[in-house]
Amino acid sequence: MVDLNSGWNLSFAGCGFLGIYHIGVASCLQEKAPYLIEGATKLYGASAGALTASVLASQASLAQCCEDVIEVAKEARKRNLGPLHPNFNLVKVLKSGLNRDLPSDAHVLASGRLCVSLTRVSDGQNVLVSEFDSKEELVQALICSSFIPIYCGLIPPSFRGVRYVDGGISNNLPQSELKNTITISPFSGESDICPRDDSTSFHELRFTNTSIQMNLGNMYRLSRALFPPETKVMADMCQSGYKDALRFLEENNLLMLDRPTSGPAMLESPPTTCCCKPTETTQEWVLRRLRLLRKQHWWLDEQIDLPTPIKKVFCEACQDKSGLYAKVSEMLPVRVASYMLMPYTLPVQSAYSVAQRFVEWIPEVPADMRWLCGVAGDMYQQAWKGAPANSIGIRYTPIAELANYGFFVDNANVINITHWKSKILISIHVLSMGLLHLQLPC
Repeated sequence: MVDLNSGWNLSFAGCGFLGIYHIGVASCLQEKAPYLIEGATKLYGASAGALTASVLASQASLAQCCEDVIEVAKEARKRNLGPLHPNFNLVKVLKSGLNRDLPSDAHVLASGRLCVSLTRVSDGQNVLVSEFDSKEELVQALICSSFIPIYCGLIPPSFRGVRYVDGGISNNLPQSELKNTITISPFSGESDICPRDDSTSFHELRFTNTSIQMNLGNMYRLSRALFPPETKVMADMCQSGYKDALRFLEENNLLMLDRPTSGPAMLESPPTTCCCKPTETTQEWVLRRLRLLRKQHWWLDEQIDLPTPIKKVFCEACQDKSGLYAKVSEMLPVRVASYMLMPYTLPVQSAYSVAQRFVEWIPEVPADMRWLCGVAGDMYQQAWKGAPANSIGIRYTPIAELANYGFFVDNANVINITHWKSKILISIHVLSMGLLHLQLPC
């Protein structure tokens, strides 16, 4: 039972494209228990969790946030290599979306309440940032918290002159000393709000403060964190987040029946504006709903609890009419031909992308070059002093030596990951898992 008498916090775990799960959770809290958001002392977040926490702290629109996530996922999926294609610039897309959707006074609303988890590049330590002097600083902190090395780029972004990368590398589920912190994660485990998988596995993986049960469901979720799924799957994840949050509220007697208005972010609209035509008869409506349940729009059934604005976003995303070029490119012969021509087309596209990014990089060249020179100097000093061979190379070790690389197995079969080498190995493994699940159109 959660005791809210002494205050409480909300903490959103980093999860990449699984952040659509956080939107489902946040929409449920706004609709069923808005006091949990309005009265929370702190809103913590790392990576994608920080993006959702910033939307709640700045009182932005969750429906618009959901629409942006779907658009980014579509943009990542429409190329052969998905988000790894050189023409896909995740940092640029995130920055433009945040500048567009966050209100002008977002930094005022978020300061002192929103805590963004960052990983400092110089020493790998975790930093929680909660004060922002301008909207640009808030956006830059969110970009730093979402920057995955190599996946998003080679040179990490800076915040107030210091280089930071994804906050999930050092603390993926930040918490404070306050006892009541409601943790939210799209991975099944010991978080307060998380999926519940039917698994007999008692093994648990603790990755930078995040509890992840070792089962097939979480393996699939990990593979989709960096490689976005289809719109239908994302709608299912959003609905899962809503249901898990509703179950948490019911189990802890936190459900507010006579709730006040949830504010401008989730304004109620007539239910007929989602997908139903106002003039259709009851029989036509029932027949159409049955067709939706049998086909790809099953998640638009009235039994689904998502708020109407969120339903409308998924409805419009599914009904998006593609042009002639998109339809032709989805044909199997065209897809096979595009993969066969990739050795010839990819270098041209890469050269164009590099030239475009270089032009955008010119204003930041002096600061980045100073940082690169500093890194090169540090590496030279370490090499001149003679670092041990084991500190540079990574070798296979027996289970008894796993502690040297940050893996600690306790009596409860819980694997704790603390060393930065282990975190990099896990990240590389997740990337390889995602590549195996790639089923992308041209």
